[in-house]
Formats: sequence, structure tokens, C-alpha cells
Amino acid sequence: MSKYPNLPLPNYDTIWELVLPYISTPSDHNSLSLVCKRWLEIDNLTRKHVTMALCYTATPQQLSTRFPHLESVKLKGKPRAAMFNLIPEDWGGYVTPWVEELATKFTKLKKLHFRRMIVGDGDLELLGRTRGKDLQVLKLDKCSGFSTNGLKHIARYCRNLKTLVMEESIIKENDGEWLHELALSNTVLENLNFYMTDLMQVKFQDLELLARNCASLVSVKISDSDILDLKGFFLAAVALEEFAGGSFSEAPEQDGEDVVNLQLERYSVVSLPPKLCRLGFTYVGKVEMPILFPIASRLTKLDLLYALLDTEGHCLLLERCPNLQILETRNVVGDRGLEVLARFCKKMRRLRIERGADEQEMEDEEGIVSQRGLTALAHGCVELEYLAVYVSDIDNASLECIGAHLKNLCDFRLVLLDREEKITDLPLDIGVGCLLRGCSKLRRCALYLRPGGLTDTGLGYVGKYSSNVRWMLLGYVGESDKGILEFSKGCPNLQKLEMRGCCFSESALALSAVQLPSLRYLWVQGYRATSPNSNQEILAMARPYWNIEIIPARRLIANDPEGEAVLVEHPAHILAYYSLAGRRADCPTSVLPLHP
Repeated sequence: MSKYPNLPLPNYDTIWELVLPYISTPSDHNSLSLVCKRWLEIDNLTRKHVTMALCYTATPQQLSTRFPHLESVKLKGKPRAAMFNLIPEDWGGYVTPWVEELATKFTKLKKLHFRRMIVGDGDLELLGRTRGKDLQVLKLDKCSGFSTNGLKHIARYCRNLKTLVMEESIIKENDGEWLHELALSNTVLENLNFYMTDLMQVKFQDLELLARNCASLVSVKISDSDILDLKGFFLAAVALEEFAGGSFSEAPEQDGEDVVNLQLERYSVVSLPPKLCRLGFTYVGKVEMPILFPIASRLTKLDLLYALLDTEGHCLLLERCPNLQILETRNVVGDRGLEVLARFCKKMRRLRIERGADEQEMEDEEGIVSQRGLTALAHGCVELEYLAVYVSDIDNASLECIGAHLKNLCDFRLVLLDREEKITDLPLDIGVGCLLRGCSKLRRCALYLRPGGLTDTGLGYVGKYSSNVRWMLLGYVGESDKGILEFSKGCPNLQKLEMRGCCFSESALALSAVQLPSLRYLWVQGYRATSPNSNQEILAMARPYWNIEIIPARRLIANDPEGEAVLVEHPAHILAYYSLAGRRADCPTSVLPLHP
């Protein structure tokens, strides 16, 4: 009996209805929904957001039936490998059945994010007509299949849109009227992003009109446009905090300081917004860099992926950025640039270093990243949470140093370039083990090495010390089946595993997939075929609700760095994932679904 008999007993259903919406972690939601049938029902009715890491894991009807009151949906289509042209174009990821369900069933929908999906103009029109009044966020992230006609529908119907993102999408451009329509009809836009697209018919007058009508505009990322044409936009966008995509025209042919002075004089008419602190100019060179010096001290994010700076240019700019937290650049930053970053940028949280486009013919001998730069970084930027880097050389000691100092690291990605024939210290077994043991917060990890970079013993260390890792990419690691089998004895929380260029047999891959208790998704390109009946070996991983697809080996014509056509061999793929939807209806003829 109750200690206080005169007080009414609490209504636990009401309590959980109030509490559950404040539990944001998807894994916690899933755990609570398994407690009892009533908690499952409450979760179904109160869940506001769902992310589907693969759009084929359930049908649109299953999603709407279970979560009828969703306000936010994120759907991912093609595997990540599609970004590197490793997946056939017709693999799938069509958004149409999802849009049809979203248009009719999700009456409270406010936020929608499609990633690596095929979106048609008709999809955008239907979405705009049905959900446009309420839609506040629309992200078409690395998508394809639509044109500026579809964007016109979104601009016309979605007048309350606060975020419109199309970064790195492949968009057919018919005209620039979509932006004009958006500027006329929207007054609440906060974030507009068509960065790294081929949209070139955008008028700077429409950008200026948009800035005047949307007083809350804080982030704009556009395609290539001369900074001089944007002077009116910058004057109107008084609340702007982030800008990316503008470029500087080529400097006149003069000598020495004359070039710098001429460029400074040419661009002196441009006044950057007072709150601008996240910047990503493209094609900015060493000559134009002094234009950035006056605002460098307030920058918190800097995107130099498409700048034309050499190592010295990076150093001159970074030493003036004491508040920098996010940096994206190429390995031309060099070890010296990382040493400057470690000395002057103590607030760094995220660092991404991509491979340079002309890395093979780089004239700047300093433009490589190695253990020297990583060691300095680990000592100087101890608040790092994300580190993705292409290195030309690496040793165990630098990886041990990262494990000893970067205790907040949640995401670590290392790619060892194959440009250098001799690497200082291989294999990296000890260093990788120490890094994983020291960085206990790690949730995502990628190790893309080369044969001999990680032995079977090292792969066993990866499994043993990756207790919290949920996503992992492994490239060219291990020596035999023993390595992947040792790996699969660990990783209790690994949900998504991607592998490329490894030496494991089909039977070892299948057994490993079964042994990993939390695995929901497996992608492998390049494996060791052991028999003519290799598909039967792969079927050893079959289980209820587990879809297996085989993409056969194929040959493609591609351009090499010099622009010449070459024949590229793509090994066979294995793609396996949990799905409540069963075998997908739009599976292309180039993919072989396997069933026991």
C-alpha cells in the first residue's frame, strides 16, 4: 500500500508521455520501447524525429504506421561508396515512394533531410503542394535527379522555409528563376546552401534581394561567384555569420607588393558583414589573403578545401586565427601548417585534411602531412573531437600520442597515401591499439591503410579496443581470415562496417557478420573468392530480415589525373543490411539479391 493513502497514485503513462520526448538518443528510445507494450505505444505516439541510415530498411507505410506524429525525418539512400563512383548509377535510392507517403500521412512534418537519393521535380512539386505550408527545413544532400524547375516549386509553396540545403547535389540548371522566386516569397530564411553545385545562372541581385527580405539570414553557401559582385549582398546581410563559395578574380600580372596592393585596392569596396565568423572562399590565393587578415581573429570556422594557398599561405593565415574551432583543408597545409595550428589555435574541435588534387606533382615539398604534424597537433589541440587526415607517412609513436592526449576524440579517420614507397614504421599494430585504448569516446573510426599496414594481430586489437565504436571503415588491413575473425570477437556496439581491398574470404566475412552482435549494415568491395560457389559461402550470414546483395565485378572507362581515358577495374561488392521491407522492388538487373 501507499505510504500516503490519501494521495492519488501517479499516472505513469502521463509521466512517460511527458518524459519520452526529452530523450534524444535513438538508442535510448529503442531500449525504452522494448520494456513493455505500453511504453512501445507511447514511444510510437511521441517520437518526433527518425533517421533511417538506409531507405530500404523499412517501407514508407511501416514508418507512418509506427510513428504517425513525426515532425522530422532523415533518409539516406545510396551507400557512401556512391560518392566515389563505386556503386552503379542505377543502384537505387529513389525518393518517390517516400514523398508520396510523407505528403499524405505526416501532417506534422516540419523537417526533411534526403541524403544520396534520387529526387525528381515531381517529388519536389508534390512535397511543396502538400507540406509546403508547414515545412521549415529541406535538405537535399548529395542528391541527384532534379532541376531548377523543381526548386521553383519549393520556392513558390514553402514560404516558411528556414533552411534550404542542396550542397554537392547534381542539379540540372534551366534558369535562375528559382532563386528570384525564393527571394520574393520568403521572409524567414536563415540558411541557404547550394555550395559545390553547378548552378551558375544565379543573379547576385537576387541574393541581395533575399538578404534584404530575410533579416534572419545567418548562413549562405553558394556556387562560384566573384566577391566584387556580392558587395551589395554583404551590405544587406547584416546578420550573416557564415559564407562560402565566393572567389577572387585572377590577380593582374605585376611584381611583388604591387600585385597585393592592386588586389587590395580592387576589393576594398567590399565590406564583409560584422558578424561573419565562418568562412569558405574558393580560389583565394596568397595574393588576396591580406583581405582576410582584418577578420581572421574572429573566425571560428575556415574552409580552405578549394583555396589556392601553399604551406606558407596556410601558416600566415592560421597564426592569425586564435578562435578557430573548425578547419577543412588539403594536405598542402603540411606538417608546418599543423605545427602553427597547434601553437595558435588551441580551441580546435574539428579538423579535416583532404588529399590535394595535384598531390602527385606537388611542387611544394612541405605540402605533406606525416607523423611530425600529427604529433604536434596532439600536443597542442587537445580539445579535438573530429580528426580526418590523409597522411604521406605515419608511425606508431604519433598514433600513441593521439591516444594519450586527444581524450575528447569521437571520430577519427586516417588514410595512408600510396605515393610514398617507404613508410617509417609499419605495421601500425601497437599505435592503433594505443589510440583506440586511449580515445574511449570514439564512436566512428576509419583506417584506410595499405597491405602490411595492419597485421591480423593489429586487427584483433581494433576489435578488442573498439567497444563504443558504431561505424568503422577498414581499407587494406589484415593478412588472412584469422584477422577478421579476431576482429569480430570484439566491437560489441558496431552497427555499420565498410571494408575495401581486404584479403578475407567469403566464408570468413559471413562468419564475422554473424559474430558481430549489433551489426546492421555491411559493405565490402574486393574480397578473396575461394570457390566457384562463392555466393553459397556468403549465404552463411543469412538470417531473418537480413538482405544480401551482390554487385558483380565490372569495368569502367575513367579519366586519369592527366585527363586520359583509362580502363578501371571495380571488384565485386557485397552489400548486406537488416530490412523489415524484405527484398526491394526496384533492385536493378546489375545487382544479384541472395536468399537462402
